[in-house]
Amino acid sequence: MQGTLAIIIQLVCGAIGGNVAAAVKKNITLGTVGNTIAGIIGGGLGGQLLAMLGVGTGGTGSLDVSGIIGSIAGGGVGGGILMAIVGAIKQSMAKK
Repeated sequence: MQGTLAIIIQLVCGAIGGNVAAAVKKNITLGTVGNTIAGIIGGGLGGQLLAMLGVGTGGTGSLDVSGIIGSIAGGGVGGGILMAIVGAIKQSMAKK
């Protein structure tokens, strides 16, 4: 998969993952903009981490299915996880 397309997919899926995680766990939400920003950052990091590990990087074509699935999974999960971590930290700091 071409690098630019993979990164775009990771960032978009990260934004979606961040907002989905906030919708599931409403007490750790950062607001729509915060969820999206945390998701984008987490999506980029998660997708790149999977690429470094070689997960979902099979094939060389720009429409490589395993590469697209890896980018979607890495971006979405990474975005959701980072948003949840940041939301939990924000929530615990607000209690003090």
